Amino acid sequence: MKRIVLLAPLLLLMSCYNAERNCANFKTGKFKFDYEINGVKKTTVFERNDSIEIETFEGKTDTSTIRWVNDCEYVLQKKHPKNKAEEKAIDMKILTTTKNSYTFEFGMVGIATKQKGTVVKISD
Repeated sequence: MKRIVLLAPLLLLMSCYNAERNCANFKTGKFKFDYEINGVKKTTVFERNDSIEIETFEGKTDTSTIRWVNDCEYVLQKKHPKNKAEEKAIDMKILTTTKNSYTFEFGMVGIATKQKGTVVKISD
């Protein structure tokens, strides 16, 4: 019983915590996404306006349309897919934000498997 009495205030305090999500600051601008593939660091740079995202990765540029579902969630669709995998839309959800970065979750629409990453805004 003592444990329940001590645990209740702790749970109450934790339930009041809300991660910052100021997603409107990240709808437009130039961004950088660093990640690792097989131990090798890779960087993607992309520029986004309200409806288009232009991504550059290893010297190649690709364009996707953006459909905002709400302030913190959008769907990316490649404009010129080169194969079946690129034809599938990607669901992007901003989980938390800071002044110049956001943590997000992404995966193919309709697929439960999601991955996470962090994007840094490099200019407006």
